[in-house]
Amino acid sequence: MPPDISVRAARPGDHERIVAVADEWWGRPVAAKLPRLFLDHFAATSLVAERDGALAAFLIGFHSPSAADTAYVHFAAVRPDERGNGIAAELYERFTAAAAAAGRTVVRAVTSPGNARSIAFHSALGFSVSAPVPDYDGPGRDRVVFERRTGPAR
Repeated sequence: MPPDISVRAARPGDHERIVAVADEWWGRPVAAKLPRLFLDHFAATSLVAERDGALAAFLIGFHSPSAADTAYVHFAAVRPDERGNGIAAELYERFTAAAAAAGRTVVRAVTSPGNARSIAFHSALGFSVSAPVPDYDGPGRDRVVFERRTGPAR
């Protein structure tokens, strides 16, 4: 990760600038999947990367209130001109370390089966990748599930 990139915990006030770029960075409409509630309630476990005060990347994640061993990455994105320099991997590593420090033993995430870039990224970070799970998010909404242990056996 470039030394002039700073990483900090997200704040609720980051929501507006995140949703303003989410569709462009993902290349399709996704901003609706990032309601403000994620930053109102999970800012402390979410991360923002900045270069000279400008948003370079973000990771929206939380420690599951229902599964005491689990942390979950809901959304992550990197500004297109910042891709390939390790920012996303660094955000995932920081999120995973914080989850482990909080006693979480597994980090999970999901994506659609057609999201080859996400599948390759998570695989490279050591996540297990499931076969598509039929109807995971409702009828016709199959998902691939990613899972990685937080401990030294990763």
